[in-house]
Amino acid sequence: MRREAAELVERVMTHYRDNTTHEADGQWTEPVANYLDADRWRRETDAVHRSVPLPLAMSCELPGPNTYKAIDVLGIPVLITRDRQGTVHAMINACRHRGAKLLEPGCGVSKRLTCPYHSWSYDLAGELRGVYAEKTFGEVPREGRSLVRLPAGERAGIVFVSLDPAAEPDLDAWLGDLQPLLEGLRLAECHHYATSELTSPNWKVTLDGYLETYHFASLHPKTVFETNLSNMMAHDTWGPHQRIAPALRPIAQAVELPPDQRDPGDCVGPIYWLFPGLAIAGGWRQKIAVSLVLPRTATESVTQQIILLRDPAVTEEERQAADRFGAWFHEVVRDEDYATTYGVQQGLKALDGTDFVFGRNEPGLQHFHRTIHQHLDSGATAAPRAAR
Repeated sequence: MRREAAELVERVMTHYRDNTTHEADGQWTEPVANYLDADRWRRETDAVHRSVPLPLAMSCELPGPNTYKAIDVLGIPVLITRDRQGTVHAMINACRHRGAKLLEPGCGVSKRLTCPYHSWSYDLAGELRGVYAEKTFGEVPREGRSLVRLPAGERAGIVFVSLDPAAEPDLDAWLGDLQPLLEGLRLAECHHYATSELTSPNWKVTLDGYLETYHFASLHPKTVFETNLSNMMAHDTWGPHQRIAPALRPIAQAVELPPDQRDPGDCVGPIYWLFPGLAIAGGWRQKIAVSLVLPRTATESVTQQIILLRDPAVTEEERQAADRFGAWFHEVVRDEDYATTYGVQQGLKALDGTDFVFGRNEPGLQHFHRTIHQHLDSGATAAPRAAR
């Protein structure tokens, strides 16, 4: 990890010395209709979100036995649990009696999953354990009334869930050569501090803003641009996943230092992006901001902002620092990024019949849209599957 970080810093320093950035081979045009068409949105979410392993939780959101995270994905109530042995499970968050939601969205601790409607109860592996007043209800075979399970697995401090109960995703193949770099971030050792939510426009309009640094100077002059240089980054891809690595302002001083005296975290701010919508920013630092973007409808998505800390915030000073970090991140995204992308959303209908153009200096956007096109064109599950 140290060697890879040093190599990444040197690549970004080359851009700094030459006043350049990573460039794609050419431009890319994307029809505006591809953001507007509700039928295409359904096909995209079928080909992507209902087919690939989705990164839906950070491991530290389920920090110990008998913990859970409930989250709604495309209208599907998903419940992720860690049982008392520490194994992660995922299931449909709906009681097998009459379908009531067991737990409201959020994280928590519970030794049993008890339905609020009629008190049927399940263990954290989803097995039916109790039926209220079974003597009068009638005997219920336990083996046939477990919660509907979803394939789930844990890699590099991230929990992946497939919305297709019959899927057999191979997470090691899905992450490929990116997995060792994610493991090097030691996300599983972090502490979950806070989660906030933002509504956001169409999922592609939203994610387009995460995948380039071209806008830093113009959109974030008093915030992000104060610490990051604009339109200057390295770019890497691993299958559908990618990383953008913006230059940070202290690189101006570090460029004169010998390599062994440079602090990579002061020079480069890598953002690891897992398809289809998880961004990990600050992975080389003490405070980490994770963004999870999930589509709701053809015109709306939701973003979970998950704040992780390397060390728990114990003192009042530490909690205040964590609060300031989370509030800054939330406000910049809400008031600058999403305020702008909502404007994009409003203009789409008027621009129907035209196209957007992604520059050579926006390789992340090109890779993102190319990957979506590939999933649509293949018409098959994009996630590699284990041998049956």
